[in-house]
Amino acid sequence: MSHFIVTGPVGGQTQGAAAPNRLEINDFVKNEEMFSLYIQALDAMSKSSQEELTSFFQVGGIHGLPYVSWDGAGESDPAEEAGYCTHGSVLFPTWHRPYVALYEQVLQKLAMGIADTYTVDKPRWQKAASDLRQPFWDWARNSVPPKEVISMAKVTITTPDGNQTQVDNPILRYHFHPIEPTFPEPYISWPTTLRHPNSLGSGAKDNVIELQRTLRSDQSDITTKTYNLLTRVHTWPAFSNHTPDDGGSSSNSLEAIHDGIHVAVGGNGHMSDPSVAGFDPIFFLHHCQVDRLLALWSALNPGVWVNRSVEEDGTFTIPDGGSVDKDTPLTPFWNSQSTFWTSSESIGVVPTQLGYSYPEFNGLDLKDQAAVKSAIAQVVNTLYGSSRARSAFPAVVNLASIPHGKGVESAVGNGGAAKPTDSQANATAALSSRAATGPVNEPDVQVTLSDRPSGTPSSDYWEWTARIRVKKYAVGGSFSVLIFLGAVPENPAEWRTNSHYVGAQHAFVNSSPQRCANCRRQADLVIEGFVHLNEAIVRLSGLPRLTADVVKPYLQDNLHWRVQKVDGSVVPLEDVPSLEVAVVATKLTLPPGAPFPVPDHRVFHHDITHGRQGGSRDAQ
Repeated sequence: MSHFIVTGPVGGQTQGAAAPNRLEINDFVKNEEMFSLYIQALDAMSKSSQEELTSFFQVGGIHGLPYVSWDGAGESDPAEEAGYCTHGSVLFPTWHRPYVALYEQVLQKLAMGIADTYTVDKPRWQKAASDLRQPFWDWARNSVPPKEVISMAKVTITTPDGNQTQVDNPILRYHFHPIEPTFPEPYISWPTTLRHPNSLGSGAKDNVIELQRTLRSDQSDITTKTYNLLTRVHTWPAFSNHTPDDGGSSSNSLEAIHDGIHVAVGGNGHMSDPSVAGFDPIFFLHHCQVDRLLALWSALNPGVWVNRSVEEDGTFTIPDGGSVDKDTPLTPFWNSQSTFWTSSESIGVVPTQLGYSYPEFNGLDLKDQAAVKSAIAQVVNTLYGSSRARSAFPAVVNLASIPHGKGVESAVGNGGAAKPTDSQANATAALSSRAATGPVNEPDVQVTLSDRPSGTPSSDYWEWTARIRVKKYAVGGSFSVLIFLGAVPENPAEWRTNSHYVGAQHAFVNSSPQRCANCRRQADLVIEGFVHLNEAIVRLSGLPRLTADVVKPYLQDNLHWRVQKVDGSVVPLEDVPSLEVAVVATKLTLPPGAPFPVPDHRVFHHDITHGRQGGSRDAQ
């Protein structure tokens, strides 16, 4: 049997880059040639027979249903009735590298064939096809994608005859032909993929307004989580996946943040269910961003890579409880006729062997780890740090404005706000030369330590965080644990848009665990996530400082949580006995010369939530 070899896209060039760039979707839709070719290629891939190995349906089905072998991987003796995806595993970030590259490879090959049919300025289109790469959606900066992704049924492109033509938009949804008969309800009733469907019947449509409102409400939470992931997490277990006991981190993993995007995009639709999420075209925009964050984090943590661990969830080819490491085959992605890609073979900040790079790395010598780390640190601070502090909130904390020997409470009390520093200006200049970014839905308040000028004496402050642990399969489908500071509205429909809503921990769960063998066996699997509270405390409380003597009483009176399914229904807290919300305060310092805050030590304040339903198990 001859196997499909995953090489990633081939050819092309981006000036100053080791390989052609993947572009952010807001920039990508403005590129006439690439967008036109992408739309036509995705349309062709989507309309291919669902029996064809490289059809959109077959590639999307690698992630979950219909739980069958792809290209012979595990065909004779599948380990699990599940998809191939490595959820809850140290392999989670690296497994998606060849997956997105496979998708990208198929699209580019189709695009190159389409470019050859252009009758006007054919060389220009052939070059664009050679340069074409899968775009990423930077939800940490723009939580609401452009209208070409979420609302436009038709888009205008330049067709091979050189004319501007309106065509159906294949990014908006995938049309099943036919609907896969093994799909459970409600998916068996839906002829297309849906986001926030307005009903469970066959006539359901996307609720775009609800989708936008949900994503917009999470912008601050997503940005803060992403910044802390990139700047505060330095071990692979803590970075890679959403299981607890990762060495004491108080920041979210890449997978935990990823889970939240799935739930927020899907609502009660396909993206919020891992068994069918891969069939929504936005899935690959999302996972391209996940891979980009892996690249940025790897640049900031050179030499840190996949460790040996136990596969908690199980996959089509890896039994739950099986041992995995950097040399575990990343099935079903063949790199030869007899072997699969492994994490070791896709190591590096950008795996140029898979044929792509990201704009942030343009102009950098990838062999100079120190220079790359310094440049990417500036980019991260510019994109996701506190350089956008507002004069409207004089309590915004910025250590650049704190005199030596003064604590953060002094800056808050005096309303000191820093001017942009030289390091910020340099970071902005570095970013503009490496990445084009679209408009950002900025958080209301940023409370970080990222903007202290080099050489400023060290200072510190306390960051307050809600740690959330809950059994993954607690409610029989995907759900969210929402965190509030202040009164919770009686109407659950108002929860996500209420000013007291801070953020959430999301569980990305198969809605039909009876169809998934490892889901049934992993009923007690616990996931962990964090919601950072400082920005909301500053915005809502009026407290003079962020020390325990004033924050603890405030949180005891105002910290609340609720559990909500993806269909909007409320789960009574007593029905989720595994839920545990605890508060941890982490002392952060910013030593001279450090680009990011450094966690010093953590203090759990269990008494803030102890004794309440879903609160801390410990009294002290």
